[in-house]
Amino acid sequence: MARAAEKAYRTVRERILRGEYPAALRITEQEIADATGVSRTPVREALRRLQAEGFVTVIANQGAIVTEWSATDTDDVFELRALLEPYGAARAAPRITTEGIEELRALAQAQYAECERRDDGFIERIGNLNSQFHRLIQSFSGNHRLATLMPVLIEAPLVMRTFATYEPAELLRSASHHIEIVSALEARDPEWAAAVMRSHIHAGHSSSRRSAPEPPAQKL
Repeated sequence: MARAAEKAYRTVRERILRGEYPAALRITEQEIADATGVSRTPVREALRRLQAEGFVTVIANQGAIVTEWSATDTDDVFELRALLEPYGAARAAPRITTEGIEELRALAQAQYAECERRDDGFIERIGNLNSQFHRLIQSFSGNHRLATLMPVLIEAPLVMRTFATYEPAELLRSASHHIEIVSALEARDPEWAAAVMRSHIHAGHSSSRRSAPEPPAQKL
């Protein structure tokens, strides 16, 4: 059951991120079951998880609608990240282990290499590396509630999709920020770690504005 639900979750999530399931699309439980080869019960569990993470809105006994993200949604997510993630990075600086630093360095270097090569499928790989990097930092914050909350913001569809709109220089800048964050954590410098993380989030927010839908015009 758990394995089937995970398969359905991963399939739908990846198709949303790749744009195969665009915003506002209605997907039924039966469609997902047929696509993944699992029964509808684990599909329902997968959809509940995707709804909790902001990917879909579940419709009782029908399926789900792929979430539409407005410019306001984008601003809300990045503003929360700009408040919470620098705090988490500062807390992680004196707490992170040597093994944790090495794991972060490997993730940061892998992301930078992906940004340089830009081979087929690199956007999805960058998104996954980015998610692992940010989640790992928060796991060392010493604040369990923060570590539990952050994945919902870090893996929001609009954050993952932002990479598809980055210019090559923006991709490299983002990956370079990760490398500098590792250096700050290795130096056990909370202020440095927080400052680079804050700059990193604001840069991502600026880039995301290009792809966010414009709010509807006000009627006079």
